[in-house]
Amino acid sequence: MKLSSNSFAHNGPIPAEFAFCAPDPKSHVTLSGNRNPHLSWSDLPAGTKSLALICHDYDVPSKPDDVNQEGRTIPAKLPRVDFYHWVLVDLDPGVAMIKPGDFSDGVTARGKRGPEGPHGTRQGINDYTMWFASDKDMAGDYFGYDGPCPPWNDEIVHHYVFTLYALSVAKCGVSGKFKGPDVLAAMRGLVLAQASLTGLYALNPKVKL
Repeated sequence: MKLSSNSFAHNGPIPAEFAFCAPDPKSHVTLSGNRNPHLSWSDLPAGTKSLALICHDYDVPSKPDDVNQEGRTIPAKLPRVDFYHWVLVDLDPGVAMIKPGDFSDGVTARGKRGPEGPHGTRQGINDYTMWFASDKDMAGDYFGYDGPCPPWNDEIVHHYVFTLYALSVAKCGVSGKFKGPDVLAAMRGLVLAQASLTGLYALNPKVKL
């Protein structure tokens, strides 16, 4: 089973058009294109009845105290946690790719609608739901894909892992406003194969990709 992209190379930088935020010399960051990247797959195992896709960043600071604070930096040694950017289930295995911008094209304040997604899919809520919970202008349920926006004062590059799972069931056993961990739990014992693709992104101009 293979997963690839025309939008970025494995372990290569993700272009800003696929990110939630882009660097800005005056304000540090600005909203970006927020398009989902192209993804394609091949060599699915026999018996695959549906696909699930999860994108997560495992470099998110475990403590938010210094995030995007002037005069401070987020040290590389700070423990990191997962942040889910895309949770997608019930992908038809007969479809061989996702086109750029097909699931997300631009930033949607208060989040995109869901869980029903394009092409008969269902999409979970990503962790921007939690991040914007106290922001009166942005709070809402963020279904589907919302791209990278790492802290602009982080000392490290962030890794965005897209993982495709081939499942032995036609429908993933989740419902309502499901999240990444819910899908991972529901898939237990049902994964026939999986493949991953990692992209890099940073908003700190001092960090080299």
